[in-house]
Amino acid sequence: MISYFRYIGKYFLMLRQVFKRPQKRSVFWESIFREIEDLGINSIGIVAFISFFVGGVVVIQTALNLENPLTPRYLIGFASRESLILEFSPTLISIILAGKVGSYIASSIGTMRVTEQIDALEVMGINSLNYLVLPKIIANVFFYPFVIVISIFLGIIGGWVAGNITGLVSTSDYVNGVQWEFEPFHITYSLIKTAVFAFVIATIPSYHGFYVKGGAIEVGKASTRAVVWTSIVIIVLNYILTQMLLGK
Repeated sequence: MISYFRYIGKYFLMLRQVFKRPQKRSVFWESIFREIEDLGINSIGIVAFISFFVGGVVVIQTALNLENPLTPRYLIGFASRESLILEFSPTLISIILAGKVGSYIASSIGTMRVTEQIDALEVMGINSLNYLVLPKIIANVFFYPFVIVISIFLGIIGGWVAGNITGLVSTSDYVNGVQWEFEPFHITYSLIKTAVFAFVIATIPSYHGFYVKGGAIEVGKASTRAVVWTSIVIIVLNYILTQMLLGK
């Protein structure tokens, strides 16, 4: 238990160093745009693919569980919309990104550590944590909400396509359900969660990669630990944020 508190303290000390002594503005902006491409744009494909088909699965499962003829069919669209906005897109997509992006961050920084590239940066007087981690944080926090909006949109489209192909729900019923009693704050709630999860996805893998010791095997183990702990923290924060933002 004491070791966990030590790791948590080390993590927050790392964050303090991340936000100190920024680099030259030109170098900093170049790093941010590079991270947006590596961590964000390159993830849109898998997010779009998963969101589209999961939206279809949600509609099919919802329709099959609403077999009572007295139940209005527009509830299928309503339930699908709420599932995608409140939970699937912000939370499950973030966990998927934790696996894809988190392992990349941990392995890339870990490789720089074991090959002494980080030591070279520090010898030159560069704040290595600020140089390596802060652009990842900014890229994730500001770009991932855009990715989640795409996920929600494609999930709803996927549900509409599945409903029409299977004949389980008509277009008019589905559209009415998607529009029924829409609460704009749910979008805000989704984006707030996404921004918090994006910060976690950028920082926890960076922590595991930056402090790795050893060689290639240890880098691989650090990447695995980074994905596991990032997913755990996302799930815990999901509970806390849901209680704070939606709890009565």
